[in-house]
Amino acid sequence: MSLPVHLLWLIPALPLLAAGIGACTPRRGRALAAGAAIAAMALAFVLACGALVTALQDPAAHLTSNFAWFDLGTSPVRLGWLLDPLTALMCVMVTFVSLLIFIFSTGYMHADVNFKQFFCFLSLFAAAMLGLLVANSLLLLFICWELVGLASYLLIGFWFHKPSAAAAAKKAFITTRIGDLGLLLGMLWLYDATGSLLFYDGGNGVLESGALSALVAQTTVGGLAVSTAIGLLIFCGAVGKSGQFPLHVWLPDAMEGPTPVSALIHAATMVAAGVFLVARVYPLMSVDQGLASAPLHALSVVAFIGAITALLGALIAVAQHDIKRVLAFSTVSQLGYMMLALGVGSWVAAIFHLLTHAFFQALLVLGAGSVIHAAHHEQDIRQLGGLRRPLPITFATFAVGMMALAGVPFLFSGFWSKEAILHAAHGWGVSHLPFFTGLAAVVLTAFYMTRLVVETFFGAPRSEAAGHAHENSSAMTVPLILLAVCAVLLGFLGTPYWPWLQQTLDPTFRSEPGGAGLMITSIVLVALGLGSGWAVYARRLRTKATAPDPLETAAPGTFAALAARLGFDQLYAATVGRLNETTAVFADALDRYVWDGLVRFISRLGEYVGVVTRETDEEILNGGFNATSGKLRGGGQMYSRAQKGDAHGYLRMVAVGFVLLVLAVLLGGGR
Repeated sequence: MSLPVHLLWLIPALPLLAAGIGACTPRRGRALAAGAAIAAMALAFVLACGALVTALQDPAAHLTSNFAWFDLGTSPVRLGWLLDPLTALMCVMVTFVSLLIFIFSTGYMHADVNFKQFFCFLSLFAAAMLGLLVANSLLLLFICWELVGLASYLLIGFWFHKPSAAAAAKKAFITTRIGDLGLLLGMLWLYDATGSLLFYDGGNGVLESGALSALVAQTTVGGLAVSTAIGLLIFCGAVGKSGQFPLHVWLPDAMEGPTPVSALIHAATMVAAGVFLVARVYPLMSVDQGLASAPLHALSVVAFIGAITALLGALIAVAQHDIKRVLAFSTVSQLGYMMLALGVGSWVAAIFHLLTHAFFQALLVLGAGSVIHAAHHEQDIRQLGGLRRPLPITFATFAVGMMALAGVPFLFSGFWSKEAILHAAHGWGVSHLPFFTGLAAVVLTAFYMTRLVVETFFGAPRSEAAGHAHENSSAMTVPLILLAVCAVLLGFLGTPYWPWLQQTLDPTFRSEPGGAGLMITSIVLVALGLGSGWAVYARRLRTKATAPDPLETAAPGTFAALAARLGFDQLYAATVGRLNETTAVFADALDRYVWDGLVRFISRLGEYVGVVTRETDEEILNGGFNATSGKLRGGGQMYSRAQKGDAHGYLRMVAVGFVLLVLAVLLGGGR
């Protein structure tokens, strides 16, 4: 079954319909809301598979269906749908992973009083992400982009009775808005420069050769190409949504939401949006690569930001004690890997890692949720331990996700996608710094994931909650098993010896199976991370929750700094936050004592002018008019007295007048 491009809108429309059903369902309609959400996502997955069949018929084609939305002056604002392998593969991934998360949620959230609203918000979130994927217009993409932000706010703060959850929702919403402002400015500049926001439009789209040639030929401040400036502004939006340095601070706090929300945000939807955006506008981002005289290239910025984020996230994850926070910073780090790949020129490697990461990260976050649910909502790994036997399915699947994330060769998907990124970074001619940063993150990733597994599942239970833990229902374990299978099998679609995924995304891709030395180096580094993590944490298992971390004992200052997230939150609070507070105080004073005073002055001046106008009108104009009218009225009354209607009297007056006239004539003639 294939899905034509003009029906592509059905994929996001189905979960949007489910969100509407959930919104209109009364609170007691739990089964209807959840059933509608799951059924809609299952149908959307089927349609996404049909779209993939259509896209695979000609992988090099960009199938579009554009239409006029409304008229703006003399030209219409046009939107459209876009179908290519990138869109189709992303839709298949999002719908499948979201479907498993929805099913998991029925078990995880079954006791929540707002169960119905939860599925309504989940469906809205998925619909917005799918709309973003199928958009052939940057404007339509931006609309769905903002709906993703709204839905994330609703879901992160779903347990709004918790102050930490409410604060995390606000933090995520405000932080991502900073990046979105850059995206909006880039979008407006792009429309001003090209007159369109359609990606592909029969040769007239902004990602087609005509517009790209015009953009790269124009320069702005400092000789920067207009294409570069617009690309960097669009990248700001990706920095916010995908939690890149320096806007990464919201992503770990997003774990305050329910665990299915964390899985949806950290694996399949929101954070993937930023990487997808850069991959979608990659022709615009890369068009300045041929300008040797350019002071800055957009992709170079992307590469270095990604490298910094990859290392930063891995370092901070080493010292976190909350099981979900460790996974949150691992997400930050892996997103940095994806941006690094985009920056060094291998967008297919970035999407490969995005797809594999979606499955193993969803597996890890849902696995953490299974642990938390079984351990009566205990999240501190120091309070856990000994869960390997009471949670056998959770442990086995979590171990698969851990090895995929750590890049254990050769069975797990994360190994192949990570190797593709490192290979691309090694061949980047601009700098080898991102490559070495990626290698360092390889060791750290294997280390902190070993620490997480040992502290959570090995040893003896260190709390009553861990001691009474038991395996969860099949609604929660079956999705874990399916995700674990995908975390293994997906990697074989993109090995150097059979790069089906890369060639599907980019038919011009040519595999280079060489680089055995680099692969061996990577394997050694993974082994070093796993071995050191096992030596530090498994050799002497923690027996008490209050016992210090071995790294904390060895380097207390460094460990404390990493545990405090290197002080970024405090730094932003002392700078941006303080500036915002100062600005708010100044704005309040300006409003109270300047604008309010000015408004009051104008109001009093208006009142004075009204009084003067009233007096002038009543005393001068009305008085003069009334006096004149009185005189005229008096004269009229006097004249009216002579008008009695007596015909004899009128005749006598005429006779008297005639006599007087004759006498006057005679007397005058006598002279």
